[in-house]
Amino acid sequence: MRSILLAAFLTLGFISAKADDTTKQKTTTLPSVTVKKLDGTSVNIQDFGKTGKITVISFWATWCGPCIKELDNIMDVYADWQTKYGMQMVAVTIDDSRNLPKVQPFVNAKGWPYTILTDENKDLARALNVNNPPQTVLLDQNGNIVYVHNGYVEGNEFELEEEIKKLVKP
Repeated sequence: MRSILLAAFLTLGFISAKADDTTKQKTTTLPSVTVKKLDGTSVNIQDFGKTGKITVISFWATWCGPCIKELDNIMDVYADWQTKYGMQMVAVTIDDSRNLPKVQPFVNAKGWPYTILTDENKDLARALNVNNPPQTVLLDQNGNIVYVHNGYVEGNEFELEEEIKKLVKP
């Protein structure tokens, strides 16, 4: 019985390791997924990886307290980051069709200066394995995914800045 259990655990561990390797290979660049701007125009998310700028993509929702706190706190340092690092911020809401009408007034009230995109059907979220917001994805100047962070606690924006600094050429 022990040998059967041991064989089962080893097999599951091998399958898990292979799945992790595959996931890492798939997520080195952004997938080709169409999302929308708040004005309803469509854009391919890959376009944001082709600007030559460091890009932060933050997945959020109007009902997600930690998401809102993260975007508020980044707003406090965003102008400085743009000046220092020449970066851009893209906030992708995963609000569904029921909550989508709340997004524009919410963003206006917050005064967020970011590019806001909607992923109403969660196609982009699925492609990047975003299960629960907030999730932050950092792209280098060539559009490669170099850092992913799930969740938010006070101060995570400084950890993100350290990752951004690594991408800046002296």
